[in-house]
Amino acid sequence: MARRRKGRAIDGVLLLDKPGGISSNHALQRVKRLYGAAKAGHTGALDPLATGMLPICLGEATKFSQFLLDADKRYRTTAKLGIRTDSSDADGEVVETRPVGDYSREQILRLLEQHFSGEIEQVPSMFSALKHKGQPLYKLARRGEKVEVKPRRVTIHHIELLDYRPEQAELDLEVYCSKGTYIRSIVEDLGLLLGCGAHVSMLRRLDSGPYKADMMLSLEAIEEIATVSETDTAADDEKQRDLKALDALLLAPWTAVADLPRVIVDAEQAVRLGHGQKIRCGAATADPVLIFSEPDNGATEGRFLGLGQVSDNGVLIPRRLIQSS
Repeated sequence: MARRRKGRAIDGVLLLDKPGGISSNHALQRVKRLYGAAKAGHTGALDPLATGMLPICLGEATKFSQFLLDADKRYRTTAKLGIRTDSSDADGEVVETRPVGDYSREQILRLLEQHFSGEIEQVPSMFSALKHKGQPLYKLARRGEKVEVKPRRVTIHHIELLDYRPEQAELDLEVYCSKGTYIRSIVEDLGLLLGCGAHVSMLRRLDSGPYKADMMLSLEAIEEIATVSETDTAADDEKQRDLKALDALLLAPWTAVADLPRVIVDAEQAVRLGHGQKIRCGAATADPVLIFSEPDNGATEGRFLGLGQVSDNGVLIPRRLIQSS
């Protein structure tokens, strides 16, 4: 008999503003405990140094986390010039210091346009979470092991020099990029092009796919919302959390893929899809589709059933359905 998963069957996406100084997994576990959730996962790790957008998927929302992993991201970072570290960020050990030249803003802008715009090739840091033979590179790096890290192609949709402070040897960048882009590598490479070296001293993720910076909630705010009155004498930890208030913070699982086309099915078709059967639907589409049931009881929107694919002959094939509670 399969072991029953502990915790609540709660579904949704929480947009966490990850604080600095903790790992993404540590932040995930704190959220999971707050919600008492049976299942949770994040959608792309941030380094302990980094802050910002970390979508946490609970329950059935984890089925759509890959779409967020594959989505474009937007970051803001501060580069410290003149100092290189082994991890290319402020958490690493200093490996080289060099004099910082008298660079002009125009010189930096020219380098950004020439080398960090459009499709580029970059070598990920040995301190990244990429795996080599099943082992994260950062674990190998901390053991002093070196392996060949192959370049990868990524796309920089937009890069902007927000501020340049020559007296502090610092500059601020905003980067809108494809999945798999390492901001540390951009800063490291820019420092090498300038001839002085550089490392990331601040990194903040602002957007992830459809989720924007102003939608995030800090861990402290979430914990405060979760706290019930001190006069509540309930002994059970779950009862001492305001689960209704916590659940109200969650976005629907389908918001991670909200830009996909929709297909509305009637009650009979919904049952057939739930049994894994195909139904005739309409025009074919190359993209996955969101499947909703028809609204009932005066609702403005039907129930989200999951993702499907419409074949060339107009047949809707269920691909990733959610379990109904």
